[in-house]
Amino acid sequence: MDTFIGLVHINSPSFFEQEIAVWLTERLIDLGLSVENQKYDKSINLIGRKAGTVRGAPTIILSSHMDTVEPTRGLIPMREGGIIRTDGSTILGADDKSGIAEILETLHVLKEQDLPHGGIEVVFTSAEERGLIGAGALDFDSLQGRIALVLDCSGSIGRVVLAAPTHDIYTMRITGRAAHAGIEPERGTSAIKAAAKIIAAVPDGRIDQNTTANIGIIQGGTATNIVPKEVTITGEIRSHDAGALEKTKKTIFDTARRLSKKNQVKIEIEENRQYNGFHISESDEFVGLIKTVCEDLSITPEFIVYGGGSDANIFNSHGIKSLVISSGMQMPHTTEEYIKEEDLSTAVLMLLGTLKALAAGVTSLPFA
Repeated sequence: MDTFIGLVHINSPSFFEQEIAVWLTERLIDLGLSVENQKYDKSINLIGRKAGTVRGAPTIILSSHMDTVEPTRGLIPMREGGIIRTDGSTILGADDKSGIAEILETLHVLKEQDLPHGGIEVVFTSAEERGLIGAGALDFDSLQGRIALVLDCSGSIGRVVLAAPTHDIYTMRITGRAAHAGIEPERGTSAIKAAAKIIAAVPDGRIDQNTTANIGIIQGGTATNIVPKEVTITGEIRSHDAGALEKTKKTIFDTARRLSKKNQVKIEIEENRQYNGFHISESDEFVGLIKTVCEDLSITPEFIVYGGGSDANIFNSHGIKSLVISSGMQMPHTTEEYIKEEDLSTAVLMLLGTLKALAAGVTSLPFA
């Protein structure tokens, strides 16, 4: 509890993780880990390493992200009735400082009780909330582990994400013709009007069971007395089905180009892949191991297909089999965010159970 409360008091919005990185570096060293600070142009990632005490046991990566969404300034955590929340003026930051606290407590118990374990690599990333930027900047050649648990899912302990979508972002720049809106509006071609027609026409919301689309940002216009020349639309497409994603993207782009031509404006479209999706079968041996750990703790595992991404998307794309598990956070990204105190400790028991199973050799996972 002290660790978690201490963490949420450290303000660490995306790209401003330096203070918490220093704090975590000191804690990891105190817990007997060697620490590597991997800096990149926007922030920093931490990798802590602890050698295994059991020969041949797999090395596992335990990961959470250091950044939070905002608002966080003036955050006041409150404990009442076994629940930790804020006064409602800020988020709590349990996304993802609950995961960090649980990993640190697990390492503390290993050291305190001198428990046997395989190799452990702790990865604390930055700027996860801005599109997994920190994970994307990681030096994956420096990691030995081929399996990972990413503590970055809301809900009860025992929730396990087996699949997450591919995520693409696109930007449309629409250019019309400026004119004085009060003197000669006929000479102008409104980029805003054309953009409105495009937004109304393209697929939006839940496209099918695997695919969603959304336009989230509109920027344009300079004054009410000017027929607007330029508008920028930024949207996204997510899907668990590569074919459905490409089909939806083509429909959106073709519709936008057709309507741009019809409304006599120019359009430029740029697209960018944020991350690739992943799918791990429920019959996978690593999944089976986590299921056994849950059952040993009298936890009913809940295997889900998730609509959001996490650092596990990046890890899986680099050949590291990664499962996202719940850290117990509830209602993240809102000022109603909270976490149960018992879930913080139960998540630690789940991590310890996983390390114990790997050290006991109950798995034939070929990840040494």
